[in-house]
Amino acid sequence: MKVAFLASEVNPYAKTGGLADVAGSLPKFLVRQGAEVRTFMPLYREVRKKSLPLEPVLDKAKLTMGGRSIPYAVFAHRAEGVTTFFVDHPGYFDRDALYGTPAGDYPDNAERFGFFSRAALETMRAVGFRPAIVHAHDWQAAAAVAYLRFVHAGDPFFSGARSVFTIHNLAYQGLFGKEVLPAIGLPESLFNMNDLEFFGQVNTLKAGILYSTAVTTVSPRYSREIQTPEFGCGLDGLLRSRAGVLHGILNGVDYQDWDPATDPLIPRNYAPGDLAGKKACREELARLFGLALQPGRPLAGMVTRLAGQKGLDIVCEALEALLGQGLSLVILGTGDRKIQDFLAAAQKKHAAQFGLKIAFDEKIARTIYAGSDIFLIPSRYEPCGLTQMYAMRYGTVPVVRATGGLDDSVEEFDAAAAAGNGFKFAEAAPGPLLEASARAVAAFGRPADWSALVRNAMSADFSWGRSAETYLGLYEMIAAS
Repeated sequence: MKVAFLASEVNPYAKTGGLADVAGSLPKFLVRQGAEVRTFMPLYREVRKKSLPLEPVLDKAKLTMGGRSIPYAVFAHRAEGVTTFFVDHPGYFDRDALYGTPAGDYPDNAERFGFFSRAALETMRAVGFRPAIVHAHDWQAAAAVAYLRFVHAGDPFFSGARSVFTIHNLAYQGLFGKEVLPAIGLPESLFNMNDLEFFGQVNTLKAGILYSTAVTTVSPRYSREIQTPEFGCGLDGLLRSRAGVLHGILNGVDYQDWDPATDPLIPRNYAPGDLAGKKACREELARLFGLALQPGRPLAGMVTRLAGQKGLDIVCEALEALLGQGLSLVILGTGDRKIQDFLAAAQKKHAAQFGLKIAFDEKIARTIYAGSDIFLIPSRYEPCGLTQMYAMRYGTVPVVRATGGLDDSVEEFDAAAAAGNGFKFAEAAPGPLLEASARAVAAFGRPADWSALVRNAMSADFSWGRSAETYLGLYEMIAAS
């Protein structure tokens, strides 16, 4: 099974979010199950700074797109059984950031990622990698699916190739003026409501949904949610029309990277059979944030974007009551200025009980996962979510809103049966959040119940091996169709 992965970011080369984690981890686990995978991504400035031993693959190649001849090169890097090809065009990719500046997205993003998608397909031909599956991720790679349909139709090299398109977050759709169609080498006739037109603009995400053999999302519940007006971002009707080929596959975690027994970034390692190290991590977390911990009171943590989508406005509204329940809270993240300012003022008022760092620091983040007792995730929507999986691996009990992958991965604790790995609430509002957090605080006060909760959380299996097996089954099914 030959699979070509196209993604605009891949961990550990370049990352802004969960897409990079998926594109970096899933290919490794597919290879372990016998697939042959090649990954394609742009050669960003961020990649160049890593000084990797890149192997030249193509030099002075040219691609005609939008009436222009665009030169490019391709380099390769191999790690853990996966070869990653980097498409190099400095004019498009040698920039400070992947997608834009604080002032907004780069205005030529349609051309940048249309070019990347075309160049990735041409690179497959140049190196003789004839894929059975072209797996494109999010709007930045969606044009590849359109090129297979309209540019490479009848091309013997891609005959028989099937395509999979994964939606990581439907809210990001790649909307541009209709002039981008000829600019990226797609027929202008596609500017109609049955193809890529969307409220007077070109919607590049629609290309992936419309023209792929199969569509996937990053959790089963999210695949159902996006077929409703509440979560469908204007595309729910289209998604319902493709429900027969829409699959929800829960993202996984690479437990080689996320293991409290071996994690070099946490203050002290520990394992399910000996949690003494977790206590040391808890003490260091309190010290980092200047908290005065009270015996018998839990410490809650959040590692998040400070944004309404992540439910931070709900946290702000409920903060006084949360602290009144007896827990301490630490938050690490950046985002909306109003939320930042509110939390900063609250931190000054409750310095002994509430810690805040407006930043992102991987070492501090890992310490929060390891040192917290409770992990809060009150998201309004969450396609998959990985933080709840990380927290559980580190013996930290999640309190989550029951949406998307949060609902799929967290099971409400049942004390009588000693079953479940966390606490959930349905409505995105302060009251339900406080009710769920109160259940967690009460369970923390019952040592036997809390031990069962921690044990259940740490034994939950969200490994990529299971997800990779599901993807491989999907590939095999559509390749045979």
